[in-house]
Amino acid sequence: MTDRRVTSVCIVGGGTAGWMTAAALANRLAGLGVRVRLIESEEIGTVGVGEATLPHIRAFNATLGIAEPELMRATEATYKLGIEFCDWGRIGDRYIHPFGNYGPEEDGIPFYHQWLRLRAMGDAGRLDDYSYPVIAAEQNRFRHPASEPGRVESSFGYAYQFDASLYAAFLRRYAETCGVERIEGKVVDVALDGEGGFVRDVTLADGRTIGAELFIDCSGFRGLLIEGALQSGYDDWSRWLPCDRAVAVPTESRGPLGPYTRATARTAGWQWRIPLQHRVGNGHVYCSDFISDDEAERQLVDHLDGPMQANPRRLRFTTGRRRDFWKRNVVAIGLASGFLEPLESTSIHLIQDGITELLALFPDRDFAAEDIDEYNRRMALHFERVRDFLLLHYVATERDDSPMWRHFRALTLPDSLAHKIDTWRTRGYVVPYQFGLFLPPSWVAVMLGQRLMPGAYDPRVERIAPDALAARAAALRAEVAGAVQATPDHADYIRRSPAAAGLAA
Repeated sequence: MTDRRVTSVCIVGGGTAGWMTAAALANRLAGLGVRVRLIESEEIGTVGVGEATLPHIRAFNATLGIAEPELMRATEATYKLGIEFCDWGRIGDRYIHPFGNYGPEEDGIPFYHQWLRLRAMGDAGRLDDYSYPVIAAEQNRFRHPASEPGRVESSFGYAYQFDASLYAAFLRRYAETCGVERIEGKVVDVALDGEGGFVRDVTLADGRTIGAELFIDCSGFRGLLIEGALQSGYDDWSRWLPCDRAVAVPTESRGPLGPYTRATARTAGWQWRIPLQHRVGNGHVYCSDFISDDEAERQLVDHLDGPMQANPRRLRFTTGRRRDFWKRNVVAIGLASGFLEPLESTSIHLIQDGITELLALFPDRDFAAEDIDEYNRRMALHFERVRDFLLLHYVATERDDSPMWRHFRALTLPDSLAHKIDTWRTRGYVVPYQFGLFLPPSWVAVMLGQRLMPGAYDPRVERIAPDALAARAAALRAEVAGAVQATPDHADYIRRSPAAAGLAA
């Protein structure tokens, strides 16, 4: 039999996407004789503002054998229990989307249905009161999940808030140790073969040519290979997610160190706040149809809670995705594959999805059309379901105080999201996905957090006697409150651990 295995891979572009890809390939393809090279130029900057992650990043790091304390020291990381949303349902509202469920199921019935019945009885309290990660985040406390099942301190996940540029540098060191070859240079030309239109090699500014059998495009918004050479096409989603610009700036840390990211709705977009050990990352994502660049920057600066450490940096983007994430022998990962605003910290996760799906369908030199089609189908679902979840934040609202919010109130939704909302409104049911990042508890957090109430709860809850239901709820609230009181302060927890870097003093 002829050996058709891929033996050479070229990654075009560094940054978070490039070095995550390089590290994963070096780890998973070790011993198979695959040469992995990465081309990047110090002349070309990276976007580098994404700093918040989702719990799935822990599995990615664990697969590479990376110890958490080492990662946190290298990236000035803090822990993250969820995302706080301010002023989204109404001005003055706030809620936390936690990395965990609300209370235990009863006979297969999610706890929020029990809460909805309690609410109808007038004895519910906040749904947040039944969530350990929410209450811990509100009090700026953190500990790792307990190992004993059944305890409320075991029923949550966590992620990191880290410096993305430091994470890329950390993974570069890892990848190079594992044999990845870094090539300094700027790609100025892409050559295709004369038969199938596959990328044959790329030419650098100094005249060198780099060939490979498989190319991975991590060149950012430009999509140097996937779009510039292969013209994949781009599905523009700005009709649903019209925010097209951002301004970002780091500030000094002031006040308590919260184990959560904050997203505050503004008149024409939203502002992020991400606390790291050594600084706070801030930014304002906005729609240029409804606000000028100067006014957007002024709004950001006016709402900072610490002195700026640099001048604000402006970015432009178009939300959407490539029509083909994988075309011929080129796979686009990261910003080259598409962009969705970072409202739920999904940018790095979508990189992880691209890498995971590529490894699952890693090609040979025949580049089977069935594998390429399956990869594109899966990645399209990942992107579309994140899009729907982000759009939910803008349309599950009572706000109509500015042109942007009135725009969303009149918006025609994608059928997939309209169906999801309709089934929720009718009976509190969250349609599950086979492929999709956000599980039902995340949808529940946002819909209830933004006052999108269902018309009914699961009738099976009526099997529970009212007194028993109320007593069980009161006991759970007390258990959560007691567990949080025994949880250390977030900053102190880091200082006392091997993860301390900027907080060591």
